Amino acid sequence: MSGASHEVRARFDDGTITVYQAYPARIAEPALEAGTFVDPFKRGRMTWIKPSFLWMMYRCGWATKSDQERVLAIDITREGFEEALSLACLSHFDRTHFSTVEEWRAAVRSSPVRVQWDPERDLHLNPLSHRAIQIGLSGPAVERYVENWISGIRDVTATAHEIHAAVTGGNLDAAAALLPEERVYPLPPALVERIA
Repeated sequence: MSGASHEVRARFDDGTITVYQAYPARIAEPALEAGTFVDPFKRGRMTWIKPSFLWMMYRCGWATKSDQERVLAIDITREGFEEALSLACLSHFDRTHFSTVEEWRAAVRSSPVRVQWDPERDLHLNPLSHRAIQIGLSGPAVERYVENWISGIRDVTATAHEIHAAVTGGNLDAAAALLPEERVYPLPPALVERIA
């Protein structure tokens, strides 16, 4: 599980990387006001962050699914992003990383971060051959995310709706022009090895 089919693609600059989450207004509004997640966001639950905008659109149905009506772009520090991956365990058994299922299960139990690779999506939300990363944060990783890693939150729901309208109208060029520019994120070799 390596090579071009498993690369982290994201919108990023020298200091931050953008990930996406979708929530109901009751969670999104206070988060936008505070610049991080606050009550009623539950820190005790696993929270999944996704660097792929189109995978987020697939997951939330272009911001139409129940309790996923608001799409948030969260800028987190690259240091925090890489710290999360350094704590990660794959969400599935991979014999190139673990010699036994029991060894993998023990690693899952002790790790506050899960990594999952799912097929990337096109503008019609059909699966592509390469994969997009999802990162599940729990326990201390959620605390670090909320308290230290987040540098800003933006509401991109209107952009999601605009892109969806262009796709529905058959104007794929206009839709593609509105997508955030995502490129391969330069992961350190140790992290590449850890997340397959």
